Amino acid sequence: MGAMGVIMDDSRASNGASPKGRHGGSREAIIEAAGRLFLERGFGSVSMDDLAKAAGVARRTLYNQFATKEDIFREMLRRVSGQLEDALPPGLEPHGDVEDVLRVIAHAILELHRHPEYCGFLRMVVADSRQFPWIAEEFAAVMEPQTERLVRYLTDLAALGVLDCRNPVLAAHQFMGMLNELSLWPWMIGRESLPFATEDVVEETIRMFLQRYRRI
Repeated sequence: MGAMGVIMDDSRASNGASPKGRHGGSREAIIEAAGRLFLERGFGSVSMDDLAKAAGVARRTLYNQFATKEDIFREMLRRVSGQLEDALPPGLEPHGDVEDVLRVIAHAILELHRHPEYCGFLRMVVADSRQFPWIAEEFAAVMEPQTERLVRYLTDLAALGVLDCRNPVLAAHQFMGMLNELSLWPWMIGRESLPFATEDVVEETIRMFLQRYRRI
């Protein structure tokens, strides 16, 4: 049996909960506290003691779950990666109607922006990546495969003659950038998203994108 199964928080050992339930609840509390404190104070200003106190767990419970702050960040990053996997379709069919596929992608991106934990994590990465470059590097390693899905889709459409797209990487970032500008970046700087209906944002983004790239 591993250390997590042997060492338990004495203050909770008699509450009747199963070890799995106790540790699962502690882990979630730690992740929630980390997200809050990292965003409020910055990654470098938060200690493991701060995290234990904010999560309401003993220090040894914290260390049973995570050996370092970096481990906590990587668990948060793993969860963000899961959100991205769920948001974008795993396979983009190049033979479907291009407007329908882009519509699905656009709605998925905008829906992701509505998750406060996702946007909070992005804000934390932006704030701390200059002092801790590894944060930006590990975040980029998670984001790039998601962008690559859209790049491959646009590459396939260009090969089929549907799009006149000489640089699919640039085009992918242009498409996402139009959505980010209206939905994500206002939130990142502490403002409300611009007051446009989601359908209008999606349809006008697709129209502008295809006006430039659809092969006539």
